[in-house]
Amino acid sequence: MTFSLDTVSAQTLKSEARALREQRAREGRLLTHGAALEEVARSHGYRDWNTARAELPDRFAVPFQVGMRVKGLYLEQPFRGVLLGVQLAVDMRHFTVVVQFDQPVNVTPDFMFAATRQRVTATVDMRGISPALRGNGQPQMRLLRE
Repeated sequence: MTFSLDTVSAQTLKSEARALREQRAREGRLLTHGAALEEVARSHGYRDWNTARAELPDRFAVPFQVGMRVKGLYLEQPFRGVLLGVQLAVDMRHFTVVVQFDQPVNVTPDFMFAATRQRVTATVDMRGISPALRGNGQPQMRLLRE
């Protein structure tokens, strides 16, 4: 499991506070670490650092990263590709992923007519399984690390 600095966590806010202190020091305006933490917490919508620290995990484990090689099934068709985008959903339990397939995938159930896709956007959970189901009950996407 890898950890993300892109997703809001206590580590993310601490990193932003360090960067803010360094920026202010270059400008000749010294800022204590505590004041930087408070300012960064407020910029993320928290009342103060203690509130942010109580609500946020220390780090946020993410199963997928941009640039990662993946494989799986999309509409029950096998694929291999690369992740072009990963965004944590508001519920913090799902991810919106953008996958660029190595080879176009036929997304029609009937092979008498072909409609291929090279790039798709889907929502998956931490296991890489889409909560959206097809008519036959199968998930729209199953995503695995390659």
